[in-house]
Amino acid sequence: MRILFLLFPFFLYAQNEVCFDIEPNPYPNSSSLSCFSKYVRVLDCFDVYAESTVTDEKVLHVAAVIAELLDNNEDGIVDDLLLKNKINQENALMPIFTYDGSPCMDQFMDNYNGDGVSAALWKNEIDPSQPGHWGDDATVEEVLHTINHVGHVSIYSDDFNILPNSSTMSDAMDIARGGQFLTVPNNYPEEAWYHYDDWTCDYECMAIEYLYWCIVSHMGILDDIQTCNGIANEWEPCTPELFESTDVIMHGLITNPLFKIPQLAPDGNYCPNAYISGDINDDGIINILDVILTINIILGIDLYNELADINGDSIINVLDIVQIVNIILG
Repeated sequence: MRILFLLFPFFLYAQNEVCFDIEPNPYPNSSSLSCFSKYVRVLDCFDVYAESTVTDEKVLHVAAVIAELLDNNEDGIVDDLLLKNKINQENALMPIFTYDGSPCMDQFMDNYNGDGVSAALWKNEIDPSQPGHWGDDATVEEVLHTINHVGHVSIYSDDFNILPNSSTMSDAMDIARGGQFLTVPNNYPEEAWYHYDDWTCDYECMAIEYLYWCIVSHMGILDDIQTCNGIANEWEPCTPELFESTDVIMHGLITNPLFKIPQLAPDGNYCPNAYISGDINDDGIINILDVILTINIILGIDLYNELADINGDSIINVLDIVQIVNIILG
């Protein structure tokens, strides 16, 4: 019985709830896209294309992670309208290939000429049971690269531009690397905590990778000993606490509510219509009990519940209580 008890929660964990439908490729005659057979439109701004060999579970996992990062409070609406408009304008998409160098990948690379692709995924680096876990699931990383590069870099250029001496982030990265290096140095200074050593990655590439490390460190995705040890040669502040105390500039940047950078780690589940925002006790009714529970959260009596964050500002306070009361009053 003990073995069954241990296996049962793992089975539940693996069954993610994703409220998207996989559709046929809407552009079967496109020179760059015709090799894909599976398609998902995410929140009317981001497309997923996958080869036929990629399982539906993995395709839906990628779609769910995209949705969770764009709609971090999972109310069915992209958190940042500017970001949504930008990535929709650029036709942001995530291609999923059978393997690196597949015929479909070659076709896509030879014919795609848009600005909406900044990363790609292969089916063997997608693991719906371990969302974003380093070494197991690359989905969070590659999706963030796309959202950041296609969106944040241009709409908030003073803060996230990736060129040298161009933004708050580029200045912060120079500090994190122990100096401004336009190419990978032979050795990073001892005081550096970001020391990426891929010689094919130029300064702009380094900046996109840096932004990824900052976001997932803050989310807590890297916060285990095995992961911290595994990435130490590239990135040191792997826990939220260490990141906050080490990289003060970037911590302030990605937690600034102006930019609506996702704060919560994706778990691979996305079904916003499965709950009612404001229904704190999940009884299907918004009433005075939900007001009391929200007050308890504010007072620290109860734990944080994202259903109480009605206005989606990642802070539960009296403004959320007012909105719940307005819902009750109609």
